[in-house]
Amino acid sequence: MLGSGNSPSSPAGACPGWLMTAVAPWGENAEDAYDQGLVEMGLGDSRLIEVQGAFLPMGFEATPPQPLPMGSLVECHLATSYAYSGGTACAGVAWAACTTPEGEECAIVAKITTELDYEETESLLKRNLQRRLASRDLEVVSFDIAVDEVTAAQDHYGVAMAALILPESLKMSGGGNVGRVRSGLTRQATDAMANA
Repeated sequence: MLGSGNSPSSPAGACPGWLMTAVAPWGENAEDAYDQGLVEMGLGDSRLIEVQGAFLPMGFEATPPQPLPMGSLVECHLATSYAYSGGTACAGVAWAACTTPEGEECAIVAKITTELDYEETESLLKRNLQRRLASRDLEVVSFDIAVDEVTAAQDHYGVAMAALILPESLKMSGGGNVGRVRSGLTRQATDAMANA
């Protein structure tokens, strides 16, 4: 759906987002590789706000990737891993739609960077996501994961990037996209963390 000015828009209360990956093996330096990766991922013309933390805005909704207008301000959870001259690097991001024990819907994100191969990185990312769910006593409803691997060209820098891109979350920062304050960890979450 398009709003005015041909910029993407979504239903009121929804927070669209999508996973993307990119690799750039031919960087002259780390910054050049990073910039090439952003362009490959479709973020080269955007202004980025890289965010930390596990929780996504309330109303998160996975959507197909959309082109972003030049100069747009975009929130993203970005994992960036570098390699040099034949070295290998991996980056991954995952999200999970979940429910609290009280039945409230929410979503979380996890990311990882490694110098391991694709399969090992994907496995570690899934474990990170599971631990985030367990530590917050959340039950997964659905999830998605994106991992990419780069081998840097000889005498060049390479970058593997993965991102969860949230192009409209900053438009909704008036406080409407937050949930209630939850109490501390439940006994089940504490037990799950001890056994993980």
